Amino acid sequence: MSFLASVRASRATITIMIIIGMAWGALAGLVPDVKALTGVSDAGLGSAMMFSAAGSMTAMYFAPRYFIAMQRRALPVAGLFVVAAFLYPALAFNFATLSVALYFLGASMGMCDINTNMRISVIETTHKTGLMNLNHAMFSFGFGLTALAVGVARQAGYGPIEILPALALIALVILPLSVEKAADWSDPHEHDDGSAEPQTGGVFWKVVILTALVLFAGFVGENSTEAWSALHIERTLGAEAGHGSYGPGVLGIVMGVGRLFGQTAANRVGEIRLIMASAILGVFGALLIAMAWSANVVLIGVAIVAVGMAVVVPSANTVLGQRLRTRQVGFALSRAWMFGMTGFFLGPAIMGGVSEIANLRVAYGVMALIVALIIPAILALGRVPVRTKTF
Repeated sequence: MSFLASVRASRATITIMIIIGMAWGALAGLVPDVKALTGVSDAGLGSAMMFSAAGSMTAMYFAPRYFIAMQRRALPVAGLFVVAAFLYPALAFNFATLSVALYFLGASMGMCDINTNMRISVIETTHKTGLMNLNHAMFSFGFGLTALAVGVARQAGYGPIEILPALALIALVILPLSVEKAADWSDPHEHDDGSAEPQTGGVFWKVVILTALVLFAGFVGENSTEAWSALHIERTLGAEAGHGSYGPGVLGIVMGVGRLFGQTAANRVGEIRLIMASAILGVFGALLIAMAWSANVVLIGVAIVAVGMAVVVPSANTVLGQRLRTRQVGFALSRAWMFGMTGFFLGPAIMGGVSEIANLRVAYGVMALIVALIIPAILALGRVPVRTKTF
């Protein structure tokens, strides 16, 4: 399938991925301002982000039922809640209100994220081609370009109260592209060939748990860099206000480019080897950020982390899908992501706690250790036989 055909096939999911990326990019770029407006400490900011994890896990638990009940309305309705979530951080003024804002932001993102990934999995099976890396690339571009735009806006003197409503309006304008025609919608069970009994018991949960561990470590590496690189550049290295937003900006754009080439790389070397190589790069990049002596060196480290983390999450989704029956993938993804996605929020919280005790350099060293957990987890997952490979 050509690139343009792949884009047409996943137009709805690409739209939602861009919107989710914009929301996270806005938050990552505004972390120094949000921290200043709410008056929270590093540990307080990390603790508040845990409420986002709680909201996300709650939403992900119910995501498969929501997906089945809403069908082709699932993505645009969930996307509407994400548009509203853009505004939540601008309403926070202390730890309590920031925690509430991040809880509902996490719930909106979690519901939208897992439903989008379930829909991508169905479209992959329908068209017999890989689309995870393409869709996640669009998330990264939405994230990176938004973070860069936020940096420019912050340098011009604008803050969360002006920036977030403007971004929400842009997201609202493109949201209708997520609506699918009835003729394009297909139920996951329609593509289950029925050739074998579904995986159950130990094998099923082994796949889910190992995938969850890969996702967890991958999200720790990704979001810790997103959430704290701006503060690391501006506070640890003394860069001017606004320059820190280029950290998450570089991360998003480089990850986007990496994910565009991810499917080709996966076809050549296989998802397992690709994830292993990515984990090694992620560890190296995190250590470089920890030891950085200038803002430019941090950006180089961020770029290396981006290349490393680019394909971990989408490729892990594909690895899971290949080892389970089609009708099991939605439930398996929701459960793997319930744990794995906590890394998206727990990572920054860990970074905040370590930074409060020591500093951000030590925190990035801890991040490198967590990312290294991907290697034994993906090796174990690779030993589970492939069960369904439709592309």
